[in-house]
Amino acid sequence: MFWTLPTLLTWARIVAIPLIVGIYELPVDMPTRNLMATVLFVVVALTDWLDGWLARRLNQTSSFGAFLDPVADKFLVCAALLILLQLDRVSALVALVIIGREIAISALREWMAQIGASRSVAVHMIGKLKTTAQMVAIPFLLYDGRLFGVVSTRLCGTVLIVIAAVLTIWSMVYYLQKALPEIRAKAR
Repeated sequence: MFWTLPTLLTWARIVAIPLIVGIYELPVDMPTRNLMATVLFVVVALTDWLDGWLARRLNQTSSFGAFLDPVADKFLVCAALLILLQLDRVSALVALVIIGREIAISALREWMAQIGASRSVAVHMIGKLKTTAQMVAIPFLLYDGRLFGVVSTRLCGTVLIVIAAVLTIWSMVYYLQKALPEIRAKAR
């Protein structure tokens, strides 16, 4: 379970995080750093889809993989947001909303699992849309240039990360509403 191909891809995603951060310490110009970080982020983000597909295809799904995969995703997104915050490409409020939600929902899911009600906070389409918006916004913001000499990736990335923040709040409210009946029932 620890060394299946899908799990190795998930581990690779975690190992790549300090590499993405380290790119911004290299003695090269900022456009080169941006390109390198963007390419690495996109490749690493694609492994998220690939490891899930392989796990199902090779019948190698496991509870460990189900645990590790979202942890890797959260590390990746949080690290990228911290880089973008340091580079002044994302607002502190947006970063706080997204990172805070990840912590809060992770804690909620853990608690719901402890009380035997994890199904009430299972991943929903809103959460998937939020993740998609983040995973598209972040490379745009990392690149911070013009695509095809026309498209401002900072503008597109900023719009998408704000949409992701709105979806983040919406999904958190959704999950809290789903958990509230269980929470009330256990509080009695």
